Amino acid sequence: MGEQEQEGGERPKRVGDRVFRYLTTTSGLVIVVAIVLIGFFLLIKAVPSLLADSTNFLTDWRFDTTGGKLAFGIRDMLVVTVLSSLLALVLAMPISLGIALFLTQYAPRSLARGFGYLVDLLAAVPSVVFGLWGVLVLGPAIEPVQRALNAGLGWFPLFSDGNVSLAGGGNIFTAGVVLAVMLLPIITSVTREVFRQTPVNQIEGALALGATKWEMVRTTVLPFGKSGFIAASMLGLGRALGETIAVLMILHTATSPSGFSFFDGGSTFASKIASAASEFSEPLPTGAFIAAGLVLFLLTFVVNAIARSIAKPKKEKS
Repeated sequence: MGEQEQEGGERPKRVGDRVFRYLTTTSGLVIVVAIVLIGFFLLIKAVPSLLADSTNFLTDWRFDTTGGKLAFGIRDMLVVTVLSSLLALVLAMPISLGIALFLTQYAPRSLARGFGYLVDLLAAVPSVVFGLWGVLVLGPAIEPVQRALNAGLGWFPLFSDGNVSLAGGGNIFTAGVVLAVMLLPIITSVTREVFRQTPVNQIEGALALGATKWEMVRTTVLPFGKSGFIAASMLGLGRALGETIAVLMILHTATSPSGFSFFDGGSTFASKIASAASEFSEPLPTGAFIAAGLVLFLLTFVVNAIARSIAKPKKEKS
């Protein structure tokens, strides 16, 4: 008995337990340290360029790093990034939720397995293929839809006349639809696995009490998988915020400031940085793009903080 327990009745920790604990703790710290180092690097490289900036970094729409004088702002990049990502999320979330519910609650097992593989295959399609599809197929196909929205809802800023031609669909609206398709496999896959973990006794209990299939889903599956669905959506949003090649190929360059419309052109943070990557030779101009990257880096943290606050269950009132 004395060999099995220490003083106070506690069992001695085995060497394997200690090693495993140290390994898992170290793994967690590696992520934290990596994020801190990335942020520190971006900040150090961006500060000299921000000090040399001759305009307002947050509110100016121009991004000029040529001619030896820096005059760059992120207003338009922020607008284009947020609008395209939010549009993609609004389109992808309900479709992904419906697919996940169909695969886990309604579809026969044989069909669910094959259909699930088909959805997952979307994640394997390269970004450049989505970009080509958006430019050559989707853009011209949805041009009538864009014109109809502009004609009927043009009084609303999001659907007002943009700063690029609607011909060809090279605007935020087309980019958002393409991004929505790219988000589908990510959100659907994670949500599907979360819904599958719903306790069977809760499902059977709801059905035994006379609930219909939809009532069972609404009262057991959806509440159980809410946090997982939101987490999956934020994971997809992170993909949309950082998508580069597809957005770069679709969006037309705008020569005037953004008017907060889906029919504007321009650049996202990622596409702007990627388009100028071959010119990163001078420290100050390069630092201007790094400063834009720093904003995108911080934006992802804000998004995740909002997601955690939404997914966190409300405390019961005492």
